[in-house]
Amino acid sequence: MIHRRTPHRAAFALTATALTFTALLSAPLASAANPGPGAEETPRTGDTVRTDAGLVRGARSGAHRVFRGIPYAGAPKGRHRWAPPRPVQPWKGVRDATKPGPLCPQVPSAYAQISSTEEDCLVLNVTTPPAADRHPRRAAPVLVWIHGDGSVGGGGFFDGRRPAERGLVVVTVNYRLGVFGGLALPGLPGSGTFGLQDQRAALTWVRNNARAFGGDPGNVTVAGVSFGASAVAGHLTSPASKGLFHRAVMASGEAVMDMPAGAMGPGVPGYPWYVWRAGREMEDITTEMTSTLGCRDRRPQRTLACLRALPVKTILKVPHIMNAFQAFGYGNATLPELPPKALRAGRFHRVPVLSGATLDEHRTFVGMLYDAVGRKFTEADYGRALRTAFGWRFAKRVRAEYPTDAFPSPALAWATVITDRMWARGTQAQHDSLARYVPVYAYEFADRDAPMFLPLPGDFDFGAFHAGDIPYLFEDETAEPRFTPAQRCLSATMSGYWAAFARTGTPSAAGAPAWPPYTPHLPYTQSLAPHRIGPVDYYREHNLAFWEATRAVRGEITSPR
Repeated sequence: MIHRRTPHRAAFALTATALTFTALLSAPLASAANPGPGAEETPRTGDTVRTDAGLVRGARSGAHRVFRGIPYAGAPKGRHRWAPPRPVQPWKGVRDATKPGPLCPQVPSAYAQISSTEEDCLVLNVTTPPAADRHPRRAAPVLVWIHGDGSVGGGGFFDGRRPAERGLVVVTVNYRLGVFGGLALPGLPGSGTFGLQDQRAALTWVRNNARAFGGDPGNVTVAGVSFGASAVAGHLTSPASKGLFHRAVMASGEAVMDMPAGAMGPGVPGYPWYVWRAGREMEDITTEMTSTLGCRDRRPQRTLACLRALPVKTILKVPHIMNAFQAFGYGNATLPELPPKALRAGRFHRVPVLSGATLDEHRTFVGMLYDAVGRKFTEADYGRALRTAFGWRFAKRVRAEYPTDAFPSPALAWATVITDRMWARGTQAQHDSLARYVPVYAYEFADRDAPMFLPLPGDFDFGAFHAGDIPYLFEDETAEPRFTPAQRCLSATMSGYWAAFARTGTPSAAGAPAWPPYTPHLPYTQSLAPHRIGPVDYYREHNLAFWEATRAVRGEITSPR
């Protein structure tokens, strides 16, 4: 359909720039050659565990046992490329699980020199708590981590020792990325959801194997950041994921978030939903992005056979083909309906949820699009951006509400507009939807001095940036040495909150400030910052009354408040 193609082209330009950052949510945590902890690890007697497919031998990292590269599904290659994940072929003997497994196919970016062409990549990593040795019969809560982006990264880049130190068995997961996880064709089962299905297969593996690692399959928390948090929302609403987890954590998720035109850069269209696409739209994206590969045929089965026969390298050479599929298709067996609609109606798995965002979410994208590439965002840019996003009449009202003289720069004014309008509104709407039916614990990460772990040039003030909270939960070799004593204390408190939530469904850590639940009538949000942990008026802080009052003018998606 021709009228859909032009917006897609603009969106692909976006993912080559601003959304490159979300690809980096994994990269800073370790090098591609040796992700995670490893230098001091040694295999020892007793580090062999029997899984349902065979024996695996891990290694010791201090008081923890670490198992890497354990396959949870068969290789999605050949006729299994763009097919639901299949069971692992059992192996004989003891499989070495002391080295990182392969990354799923991906291409390097300007800020993350990570690449892979290996399709036999559906592996996961397990880190056990010290108590697993001391109390082998006392099952520990399990935390399953889904990394962000959707086109770059892997579970092995996240060091699970810090949450494991709090008594959790930590599982980090690889899943199919980009076109390999999101391709859609008419009549192809699973179209647009292969990455989501991989994650579900990993959760199934956890249910079947957690006990072997000292974990409790009846107490599993699924957690994710950014695109990974949106995936968690997908599992909340997917009938096939029922019973595979008992709590959910969403950090900077986009499940109930729309996107104004130009929010992610000039020429980027607006979308009614940030990460969800109808099946037909995913098929249109596939048609456009694969048009240069010589596989176009009126019969989808022949198109599929042609695409499956192509080498991974050939597919990866298509510009933006990985970034174009940073979305999930709905209207299928995995996601029968639009997840935001299902959440509002209460059609989701009733589990406690811990959910939140950072104070300055959109500063990351503005800084990367402009200052980090040596182009200053000017007063004229601010005016054009407002007109693109909100139209001539409403742009004047927004400028009056967010005048540039109230901010250090036009760039920070624009970043605040989109943080409030897009991220905060979406986060609040998500909390309101969920809190009608389940316990919700809302937070805002507000450390504006959080160490920037990306190699970005310039002196842009990123503040409490998108995913800036993740190094406070998972050890990070770039951020960790730059923590102040107060930030180390915040990290310990946050880790305690998350571990308590995984254990009991309530983030009540010993010695930490109380964290009441969020309800539609009492929308409590916990601010997390050095020297201050306590309530914040999120609605007022992000000027949501202004955006709610003006939504009718714009015909915007409404919050369920």
